[in-house]
Amino acid sequence: MTTTIGLVSDVHSSPLPLRQAMDIFEREKVNDIICAGDIAGYYDSVAATVELLLQSGCKAVAGNHDQSWLDEKPDEEDPGVRAYLQALPRRLELEIEGKKLLVVHANPPAEQSGGIKLLDQQGDVIEERRLEWADRLSTLDCDVLIVGHTHQVYALRLGEVFVVNPGSTVFNHCCMILSLPDLSVQSFALDKRDIVKCWNFSMLYGQGEIDRPQV
Repeated sequence: MTTTIGLVSDVHSSPLPLRQAMDIFEREKVNDIICAGDIAGYYDSVAATVELLLQSGCKAVAGNHDQSWLDEKPDEEDPGVRAYLQALPRRLELEIEGKKLLVVHANPPAEQSGGIKLLDQQGDVIEERRLEWADRLSTLDCDVLIVGHTHQVYALRLGEVFVVNPGSTVFNHCCMILSLPDLSVQSFALDKRDIVKCWNFSMLYGQGEIDRPQV
């Protein structure tokens, strides 16, 4: 039997690309959906974003922007959003098709900052970082590690662990579908844009190479 899981991350209060990802997952008939955190942040449509995740039955972990939203907003603002974000765990541990999955926002054990940065600006794997992270994850008790935070798109084996980062729906224009138990991954472009494997804010404000994402 094969189980498919739709993966998103770093949606940053941007419901339009998230909705496109959910439409892809519905079309592909995935069995489950996981978000690797940072539901809030940068844009202003956090309530609509949370509603999409709730409607889809998406499992999610809390990211650093979700914690910042809780710290900065008054208790009476968007109580439904507050309740949702407060209830998010910092890590998810699942077992599907005989594979142990761990979901965290940045990197194990349950970090919300730092992150597993493997790619250079052109989207190529930096070998020294691959080796470093293979060593750091060598004692991790899981088969699949799902992360976000870095706005980098990759799916590769680091030692004994298959590490997947679907990137940001709004900045990398990407979502993924993970198939278990065979550990295959499909990437899907969002918002009629090419997938950007490695994204940072200098690309938005510094060089003017990428238009401001639609939200």
